[in-house]
Amino acid sequence: MSEPALIYNLFPPLVGPIPKWEQHLDRIARMGFTWIFLNPIHTPGLSGSLYAVKDYFGLNPLFYPQPGKDPEAALVHFLREAALRNLKVMMDLVINHTAIDSPLVVEHPEWYAKDEQGSIKHPGAIDPADATRVTVWGDLAELEYWPPPDPEGLLRYWGAVLSKYLELGFLGFRADAAYKIPGDLWNRLIKEARTHSPGVQFFAETLGCRLDECSQIASSGFDFLYNSSKWWDFQADWCLEQYHLFRRLAPSVSFPESHDTERLAAESGGSPEVARQRYLFAAIFSTGLMMPMGYEYGFKKGLNVVNTRPADWEAKTYDLSSYIAGVNRMKQGCPVLLEEGPMVRANPKGEAVTLLLKSRERQPGRVLAVINPTLEDQPVQLTNLKDLLGKPMRAWQDLTPDTIPLKLKPELEFTLAPARLRIFYNPKGAPIQEEKKKG
Repeated sequence: MSEPALIYNLFPPLVGPIPKWEQHLDRIARMGFTWIFLNPIHTPGLSGSLYAVKDYFGLNPLFYPQPGKDPEAALVHFLREAALRNLKVMMDLVINHTAIDSPLVVEHPEWYAKDEQGSIKHPGAIDPADATRVTVWGDLAELEYWPPPDPEGLLRYWGAVLSKYLELGFLGFRADAAYKIPGDLWNRLIKEARTHSPGVQFFAETLGCRLDECSQIASSGFDFLYNSSKWWDFQADWCLEQYHLFRRLAPSVSFPESHDTERLAAESGGSPEVARQRYLFAAIFSTGLMMPMGYEYGFKKGLNVVNTRPADWEAKTYDLSSYIAGVNRMKQGCPVLLEEGPMVRANPKGEAVTLLLKSRERQPGRVLAVINPTLEDQPVQLTNLKDLLGKPMRAWQDLTPDTIPLKLKPELEFTLAPARLRIFYNPKGAPIQEEKKKG
């Protein structure tokens, strides 16, 4: 069973200078998070994008404290204040590219990928919905890793970056687009970091990568992978298929939204019910759980890696802080939800209500999630709860946060309100068997 990874993404440009980050620590701790994730805090290039890093050893002037104060000292103070509240802090690690105006472009041009004309290549992405649409980021310079022309030089440089931030007090790194870097290079970097700080954890951002890409980095020592359950409609097969394939590689992290997505409150028209459901679903689906700053308040403005500023802080649409704290407590108290155990759909696809059944891998414990993704009341008839949760019945519990528990019995009927989710638990239920794909 993995250590709880309940991650709050503090988006630095939305808050401002480092000392102001500390003003959020108490409420983050009260919500029961165990980690804070900071997007890149390094000196950016001319575009100003957080992810166009110019100097990995410098800090972004946007986050400097008042004039005359040392920004690095302010960062150390923040990390210490977080630790006093039992909050670990991870930082974004962007090493698949640099800013096009990074000094490394001049100092080590051999490290960079080249186009057909011999110029440094700008990374890009193909729209999965339309292969003719290609986005190229002209402010970025792509590093060459397949194979790296100077692996030892790159390893020395990135090892020095990791050492610096470990010495400052960071305890984790979220590897941006981790699959774009060979697993053997990650393996050496992670091992080196753990000789410096044995407890350091690495989180691989792997959204959109294929199984072979995930496999080659998961074997490198990553503690967690990110998954795509945020986009599941509770019907299509792909989400559970992906979970089944990836869960043995490493535990995963789910999220209801991220700094790369639209705000859920904007998509839902400001529905607190939808926000509650998607957060609870993420808590059930994966070992790890992450949400970005402002989710608890129903913020609707997207987080922009170039333009977001403290002036974009919004008035609250709603406040789910207490509910999120309840979900986090529930998750930490339920061993089934702290590992990547077997999980199956327990009713036919196409029904209005989705039943998900999850268990531990080898030890007792079963959870049944009853999900109403529609915006209408849905009747639920469970005539076989004993088959779903297992024996003994006296151990059954309704864990649903912030609601009156149902009295569970073998034949159970109730109405599930729009965009609601119920979670039933049997700590003594036997492990379930996943269906194996034919062929």
